[in-house]
Amino acid sequence: MKSNYYAVLSRMKNIYRWGLMRNTRNESLSEHSFEVAVIAHALAVINNKRLGGNFNAEHCATVALFHDTSEIITGDMPTPVKYYNMEIRDAYKKIEKIADEKLISMLPEDMKDEFLGLYNPDEQTEKIVKAADRISALIKCIEETEMGNKEFAAAKKSIEKSVKELKMPEVDIFLKEFIDGFKLTLDEQN
Repeated sequence: MKSNYYAVLSRMKNIYRWGLMRNTRNESLSEHSFEVAVIAHALAVINNKRLGGNFNAEHCATVALFHDTSEIITGDMPTPVKYYNMEIRDAYKKIEKIADEKLISMLPEDMKDEFLGLYNPDEQTEKIVKAADRISALIKCIEETEMGNKEFAAAKKSIEKSVKELKMPEVDIFLKEFIDGFKLTLDEQN
């Protein structure tokens, strides 16, 4: 059976985030998904090594790579719209679920079961990926504000608050040890 699944996934590079905001540099869905995967992996490793956890860090990273693939079909819904009220949020979650099901249906039959866990992860993995997603948004805000883009100042404050409200020790450790590096120039990072 021929499948267009991976060709459709390659379209992630054509979907840009932060559509309502003036950006100094556009961020594609592919870039975002990679960054979330790297951060999810880091959070899982921190949890395992320092907090006695038992995450499969590679699985967390893979779930993160696929976490926004529904946006190939739905597009990127701006956060203020997506979370305007509970009705819109719940309706959008249903639309995302339908989009995920559509993507899974494009896979050859013998591969579908391998992807169900990526699109429907366990609660703990999902928590790690959502935290990584929030940190990725914070990083985007830091990068934009460091470039002098005031457009992201309010979003940065709001996202910083939401990240702290996660009350996840692995997130606190990541922020303490790694987030300041995103404020530095390339020469300062070395």
